[in-house]
Amino acid sequence: MVQNVATVMAELEPEDFHLLSGIEHGMRFSRWVAEEKLPEFSRLDGEDVDYRIDRCMDRELLERKTIQYTGYRLTFEGYDALALRTFSERDSIDGVGAPLGVGKESDVYEARSFQPFALKYHREGYTNFREVQKEREYTADKEHRSWLYTARKAAEREYDALETLYPEVSVPRPVDQNRHAIVMERIDGVELSRVKLEPEQVIGVCDLVLEEMATAYDAGYVHADMSEYNVFVASDGVTVFDWPQAVPAEHENSRELLGRDVGNVLGHFERKYPRETPEIDREALTDALVGGSFESVRAFSE
Repeated sequence: MVQNVATVMAELEPEDFHLLSGIEHGMRFSRWVAEEKLPEFSRLDGEDVDYRIDRCMDRELLERKTIQYTGYRLTFEGYDALALRTFSERDSIDGVGAPLGVGKESDVYEARSFQPFALKYHREGYTNFREVQKEREYTADKEHRSWLYTARKAAEREYDALETLYPEVSVPRPVDQNRHAIVMERIDGVELSRVKLEPEQVIGVCDLVLEEMATAYDAGYVHADMSEYNVFVASDGVTVFDWPQAVPAEHENSRELLGRDVGNVLGHFERKYPRETPEIDREALTDALVGGSFESVRAFSE
C-alpha cells in the first residue's frame, strides 16, 4: 500500500523538490535515472544531490537500484509529493485528511480547502509495469513508457471527462488536476454495491443510473467501466464516478462499450433484486440510450 505522503510534506525543502523533479524528468527517458545525470536534471551540485538523495530515501520518496550503474526512480510517494506541492502552490487544497478509499488503481483521500474536496491519486500501471518490465533495463529510446506516464494519462482522461460532463451529468465537480492526481468535489452517498433498496425503489434507482449514462453519451462520453462499485446512491439521486477509462461517443467501439456498461448495471440489479427486476432487452435498451429515447427500464421488458 502506498503511504500518505502528506505527513512528510512539511519536512521537505525546496531543494528536495528540485531533486524529485529532476528524477521525474529523467524517467521520461529511462526507467532508472543514472546517478551521474542527477546534477544536470536537478540543477543541484553533486554534494547537494547526495544529501538530498539521503533525505528523500529516508522518507521513501525514491528507490535505488544498482544494475550496470546506480540508478534512482520516484516511488509513488515521491510522485504524490510533487503533485501535492503543485496543488498547494495553486491554493487548490491546504491539507490532506483521512483515506476515503484505497484500491488497485487509485487512492482517494479527504482534501481540506474552503469546502470538502476529495484528492484522487491514480495508480494505474505501477504493478503491471513492474511485473512486465522487471527483467528489462531501459535506455533512452522512443519506446519507453513509465508508470508515471500511464498514471498521468489516466488522470488527464478522467479530468477531461469530468470537465465535459459536469454539471449536465451527475459526476463529481472537477477542481484541479496535476500529474496523476485530481482534486474534485467530495460526494456523499453509499455505493450501489452496498446500498439496500426497498422493493419499490429498485426500478427507480436503476432508471436514474441509466439516465445518467444516456446523458453522458449525449454529452460525448461512454463510461466504459460501469459497475455497482462506481455509483453512489443518496437521498437526492445518484452520482457516477471513476471515469479514467471513458471513451468519446464517436469512438468506433463506443456502442459496444455502452452495451457492456448496460449489461453490467442490469446484471447487478438482476442478481441483487431478482424479484423486482424484469428481464430486459439489452440491445433495445442500449439503442434507446444512444438515441436519447430512454424513459424507463420497464419499457424494455421482454
